[in-house]
Amino acid sequence: MANFDFDQAEGLRRMLAGPTPRIVTFLSATPQDDKAAMLVNLGASLARAGNDVLLMDACASAHGVASRLGLDDGASLLNVARQECALNQVLYEAPQGFTVASMTRGEARRGPDEARRLAKAFDVLVRQTGMVLVDGEFDGGAFPVPVMASAEIVVQVSNNARSITAAYAMIKRLNHELGRRPFGILVTGASETEAKVVYDNMAQAASRYLAVNLVSMGSVPADEYLQRAARLGRAVVDAFPLAGASVAFRQLAGRFALAGSPSMRAGSQHQFSA
Repeated sequence: MANFDFDQAEGLRRMLAGPTPRIVTFLSATPQDDKAAMLVNLGASLARAGNDVLLMDACASAHGVASRLGLDDGASLLNVARQECALNQVLYEAPQGFTVASMTRGEARRGPDEARRLAKAFDVLVRQTGMVLVDGEFDGGAFPVPVMASAEIVVQVSNNARSITAAYAMIKRLNHELGRRPFGILVTGASETEAKVVYDNMAQAASRYLAVNLVSMGSVPADEYLQRAARLGRAVVDAFPLAGASVAFRQLAGRFALAGSPSMRAGSQHQFSA
């Protein structure tokens, strides 16, 4: 059994605290495979640009990004919280250039003390990483660890009525549970023009009916090269660097790499930027 004393780790972290890590929680109103593909390609694009990237699978279901990458059979951060393994035993280096970890692998936490230890384990882990992209869910009205609620939240939506309706309902629920704050919108499977219409309509409705500001994080077009790259087990930016999706992901990586994301925190921008 690993000896992982979170109180000592917490004290050491505070003594040696460096820059605050960037944590972005991604929720989706698209099929789970679409979100996982987006996260893999965004993570790879950020890594290729020189960023230290961790993809954290925080899904309760078995369809998160770790499963897509075939890394869902090992230990999770919850095992670290239970002192069943060491922190480095839950980290996996993906061939796309980023690190992958799973938060709970769908296993329930046993009471508030274990929830607190899981939150501390996550805090220690993210302090070792430059940027954390969290594959999240919000079905039960709460996140697995509290910091996900205070971090940046981006909702992925596609260009169809069902997805748009689901994304708006998700934002309404988040607003009810977390209070008024900005949310990022990422449109996938749509042209730049289509994505602008989706974002503008959602931003206007959220502002008028919820008093919530939405921030455009950009868009990714539908592209057959995404599926081709996935079949090869590679990121599209690596396998097909000139594809339209590759260009879009490089642009997204540049936007997400902006330290602090002031527009997300201020929530005052309603302009579409693709």
